[in-house]
Amino acid sequence: MWIKNLKVLAVGAFVLAFYTWIAHAIPQLPSEVPEALDLNAATPEVLVAAGEKIYNGAGGCTACHGLGTRAPNLLTDEKGQGPIGARCGTREPGKDCKTYLHEALTEPSEYVVKGYGPIMPDIRRTLDPGQIWAVIAFLESQGGEVTVTSEDVKAGGESAEESGGGEAGGAELSATDDPKAILNEKGCMGCHKLGDEGGAVGPAFDGIGSRATKDYIRESIIDPNAKIAQGFEQFKGMMPPNFGEQLSATQLEILVNFLASQK
Repeated sequence: MWIKNLKVLAVGAFVLAFYTWIAHAIPQLPSEVPEALDLNAATPEVLVAAGEKIYNGAGGCTACHGLGTRAPNLLTDEKGQGPIGARCGTREPGKDCKTYLHEALTEPSEYVVKGYGPIMPDIRRTLDPGQIWAVIAFLESQGGEVTVTSEDVKAGGESAEESGGGEAGGAELSATDDPKAILNEKGCMGCHKLGDEGGAVGPAFDGIGSRATKDYIRESIIDPNAKIAQGFEQFKGMMPPNFGEQLSATQLEILVNFLASQK
């Protein structure tokens, strides 16, 4: 019996040694870990490339811009004025393209393009200063000259509290427990209608308590892309996916209860 066991062990050892030899015989390629992009020392070309990724990804810009319905086209012609880089320097008197774009992203209510509603949120709730400047560089490159430099990135790298944008790349917690104030503060009324106020981009808050349960409302705030209301499929991705992070647990429940009460 012991002889049979030795044979089994010998075969097992041979197989293990064989495959170990095969593994070492295969040329090993060193893994390349992508380096974190330091925008503080980036060239305009690097900023443009980074901005393009943010614009099409984390920035969520494509959810509104490019359709020409609820926000201006940025990468294509807008009413015969060309893409954004060709027209941004003529939007507001005395403001060059870079200044105008920075204001449009961080203080969007200061100037609203004629024919569109004030639905643009303060992008500082989503992106950090360096990312914002990268997006500006990308937008300038669309038909215009890129004037953003690494100096702009460095100058814009103040703390989250100083910039008013919450944690870098994150969201600023709401400081109110008034449900209507929260809706206005977070830009919800730019897309959702409540009474005589608000837009018609997303489902109306009027009567939402009769159409949805508290669990559904809560999920729609925390994970807005999980379920899209019928008839609004084309607007998927417009609501910031981190909206729920801007509320404390108490504020979230206040908002859920308020919306559920709208019968």
